[in-house]
Amino acid sequence: MSLQQDLMAALKTAMKSKDQTALTALRAVKSSILLAKTESGAGEELTEEQELKILQKQVKQRKDSAAIFIEQGREDLATPELEEAKVISQFLPEAMSEDAVVAVVEEVIGQVNANGMKDMGKVMGIVSKQLAGKADGKMISTIVKAKLA
Repeated sequence: MSLQQDLMAALKTAMKSKDQTALTALRAVKSSILLAKTESGAGEELTEEQELKILQKQVKQRKDSAAIFIEQGREDLATPELEEAKVISQFLPEAMSEDAVVAVVEEVIGQVNANGMKDMGKVMGIVSKQLAGKADGKMISTIVKAKLA
């Protein structure tokens, strides 16, 4: 089943169970997908990669909002954001472990003969393409910095 069909099925389930948190999160994802489809230059259907980027963006937005709310001492606002992120995350493929990401980063560093921080852009570009949708960009960046430092 495609992501959009899975999304619609989950939306129906959330409506039947009156789960407001899931409804809010799923409607936001559906809206983002529709917006992406109707953008000028977009094709009829979104690729799986584009759908994954939309999901990742939605999860990241919620986690960032929750972090800000927690920083300001507003646990009451952070909790729903984290719950929505959890609902959306179920549509993402399982994330790679840190060890697996380290292995990929080390392999790419060896391939491009990276010697220091000046080569970070090269390494990040290749690793980010290879791990698109499989690993968090922040984690990749942290690992690359540690390996090139």
